[in-house]
Amino acid sequence: MLNPHPIFSENVIAKILNMMRDVVAKLPVLHRWVILAVFSLVFIIMLLPSEKANASRSTASPTQLVVGQHYDVPVVEQLQEQSQQPDSPKPVTKSIDLKLIEKRVVVQKGDNLAKIFKRNKLSAALLHRLVNLNKDSSALTRIMPGNELTFLFNEKHEFQGIRVPKNKLDTLIISKAGDTFETRIESKTIEKETQFAGSTIQSSFWSAGSKAGLTDAQIMTVANIFGWDIDFALDLRKGDSFNILYEKHFVDGEYVGRGDILAAEFINQGEVFQAIRHSDGEFYTPEGRSMRKAFLRAPVSFKYISSNFKPRRYHPILKRWKSHNGVDYRARSGTPVLASGNGKVIRSGYTKYNGYHVFIQHGNNIQTKYLHFKKRPNVKKGQRVKQGQVIGYVGMTGLAEAPHLHYEFLVNGVHRNPRTVKLPKSQPIAKKERAAFELIVKKQIALLDSNKRVMLAMQP
Repeated sequence: MLNPHPIFSENVIAKILNMMRDVVAKLPVLHRWVILAVFSLVFIIMLLPSEKANASRSTASPTQLVVGQHYDVPVVEQLQEQSQQPDSPKPVTKSIDLKLIEKRVVVQKGDNLAKIFKRNKLSAALLHRLVNLNKDSSALTRIMPGNELTFLFNEKHEFQGIRVPKNKLDTLIISKAGDTFETRIESKTIEKETQFAGSTIQSSFWSAGSKAGLTDAQIMTVANIFGWDIDFALDLRKGDSFNILYEKHFVDGEYVGRGDILAAEFINQGEVFQAIRHSDGEFYTPEGRSMRKAFLRAPVSFKYISSNFKPRRYHPILKRWKSHNGVDYRARSGTPVLASGNGKVIRSGYTKYNGYHVFIQHGNNIQTKYLHFKKRPNVKKGQRVKQGQVIGYVGMTGLAEAPHLHYEFLVNGVHRNPRTVKLPKSQPIAKKERAAFELIVKKQIALLDSNKRVMLAMQP
């Protein structure tokens, strides 16, 4: 016997059967037999087993999937009951490329972007659009022979993006996003290794640094670190020594260059100077005092001093005795002249005696003067300058016999000897940073000492 539908109770079924029996009883006999035959036929059909569905197995179906074939698959991003929310948007579908084809192109000598795009059947309009996306995308115009560009296409050979190396660390990636393009910079992880270098000066710091394996930039950095306390043109002696800790950088195990100097030690005429780099990028003594004084001791790289600060000096051109209120640094014509400290330009121009010149007003009533530039100064009156900024170039304009920089240093309007004046100190390391800095000092000083012992043991 068939089970009744679960929504019907036994009482309901009994009532329905009684009603049906009463109705049938009132029909003629022939009608009763017809109804009985129909019900019997329906009952027999319900008892027969149903055949398994096989429509999806048809080999002739045009939607059959083949392994390895590329398909555009519609993805429903949003689906809502339309009957419940008649104003809701229709489901949005978009196509996803299941596979991108990469094409690598090595830039050859004489190549440019226009040629490369044309060879790859890409339009000049597309190139113009990519180059002008933003500041990052302008790196496309700086490709060099040997660079490898990676073009990205879909299987219809439609352009989807490009990867361009900016340097050994960074890669520019331009990718299609709907009807526009997006850019991003992908950077590789730099692995850092600490390296030691040291040497004793025999003739010059430059030759000793080169012998120790330092680059020109590193030699200049060391000179700048200790340039506040040591005059590298006049104070160095044979037997002075230095020791340096610096970073070497690797990417994927490949050496890519040198990083920051971490710690440095210079022994000048028996006096030891040490500098430790903190996380803020500045150098401090182990006690936390800044290595950077408020002013450069000498604002130019010079060969020698042709005339010192003197209350009375016989002027070689005027042929009379007069005070020489500055220091003359003899240097090659065109040598850059730097601002010795932060300040504001109060004079910039030309006069008969000073030639092209610049005067800078600093804090604490300090003023510096720079005379006899080769040409018009790089800065204008009213402009603010930073310490180390190039303000002009050595020349011999005005009252000068040879290329040199005449440099003056005034405190409260009174001329002071630039070579001996006590320079103001910069701010020490912040109190909140002291604990972290002391840990760095302990580590770097220990590394310097251990490497010095190893180097000493290796000497014959």
